[in-house]
Amino acid sequence: MKPEALKQRLDKNRPMTTVTIRIPEDVIEDLKKVAPLLGFSGYQPLVRAYIGQGLRADLERLDGDTVSMFIASLKRHGVSDDVIREALSEVA
Repeated sequence: MKPEALKQRLDKNRPMTTVTIRIPEDVIEDLKKVAPLLGFSGYQPLVRAYIGQGLRADLERLDGDTVSMFIASLKRHGVSDDVIREALSEVA
């Protein structure tokens, strides 16, 4: 994730919107039990954390796929592994 996007994600005062989602009652009861054990003030912050974890994992995976596809394209265009490795080390 880019540094600017990460700063926005860490901002506690960023705008929120209300979402309605149907979740089975037994799942809500389990969330209510687990939330305090994990240090959450309620089940809704826990749900937001679960969604955020999954979203970050998918974004990282998809960004990684883009990088892999880009590297494969560079190789097809004749860019050497040494040049690619050097460029990646400069970025990292």
